Amino acid sequence: MEKVAELLPRAGSAYSYGWRVMSKNFISLFLVTIIIVLASVPLGIFFNISDIHPDNWGFVAAAVMMAQIFGLAYSIFILSPLDYGSKLVYLKAARNDQFEVVNMFDSFKNYLNVILASLLSGAIITFGLFFLIIPGIVFACRLAFVPYLVMDKKLDPVKSVEESWRLTKGHGWRIFWMGILAFFIIIAGLIVLVFGVFISGMWISSTFASLYHAVLVEKGEYVVPNGDGHQ
Repeated sequence: MEKVAELLPRAGSAYSYGWRVMSKNFISLFLVTIIIVLASVPLGIFFNISDIHPDNWGFVAAAVMMAQIFGLAYSIFILSPLDYGSKLVYLKAARNDQFEVVNMFDSFKNYLNVILASLLSGAIITFGLFFLIIPGIVFACRLAFVPYLVMDKKLDPVKSVEESWRLTKGHGWRIFWMGILAFFIIIAGLIVLVFGVFISGMWISSTFASLYHAVLVEKGEYVVPNGDGHQ
């Protein structure tokens, strides 16, 4: 485990540490990203069907409606657990813990809490967006740790929301600006074509996992193992 001083709950430190985490575990994290991308392909198919605008409310209209329903269900019940599972892998990498790519499927062992936490946090953020957008952005920043808390501490949906709100107190603006920076990193990745997007996504995921870990360490809620492997 790297020294705590090398990872602070600051944007620069998290991005720097996240880059090192990504570089060190590149192959494994790249495979995780590939799985997420491949799993997202059916969602794209559902969306393409949903873009059809039929002239009448016949069979085609019914097919479009069904595609929308299946797309939403697929996103909630398949992609959300994979996203939560990938965050567990990135967190393990940030902590320098042993992990395997298959650990991203551990979310299916805690399936109900993952689904409910995803729905609850998503509903809160969506609700906030209806009120002049700004509250939704605030909620998104303050609930950024929900997936990590569900996977790391096995918290139930309500408790994970409460804990994320507590842990991100004083870090909301930092998370917001990290998100803005992440947007430009993705744009930079697009400039260097597809592979650059993969690198950008992996770096951002490593960074936010590192930030969560750094906040826990700062609050004394995670004890960094010594070099001999003992707490």
